[in-house]
Amino acid sequence: MPTDQKIDYLEFPAGNFDAIQFFYEKAFNWTFTDYGPDYRAFTDKKIDGGFYKSEQQSSTKNGAVLVVLYASQLEKTRDRIVASGGTIVKEIFSFPGGRRFHFADPNGNELAVWSDN
Repeated sequence: MPTDQKIDYLEFPAGNFDAIQFFYEKAFNWTFTDYGPDYRAFTDKKIDGGFYKSEQQSSTKNGAVLVVLYASQLEKTRDRIVASGGTIVKEIFSFPGGRRFHFADPNGNELAVWSDN
């Protein structure tokens, strides 16, 4: 059941749903549901979302919100992202409370991963 007034769903642009699905399944074990040629939904077992058909990219350089994922093993997660077809946008750096890096998925959407380890 949704929690009142909390983020409940995320949507990202994607031009190639198959490439996006392959990447997130391999890198993060997300699961997908196909809703036809213009939409593909995902879940990471904590939050749900989807990819809508678009050639646009979600990037901080364009003023987009940065979605930040957590990983207990930051370097292993970075390596899995690269092996799955992602691109590192910002290498691992420290900040008060932890470390993180930014990556782009095969569509060019920018996300980040952080760890307190």
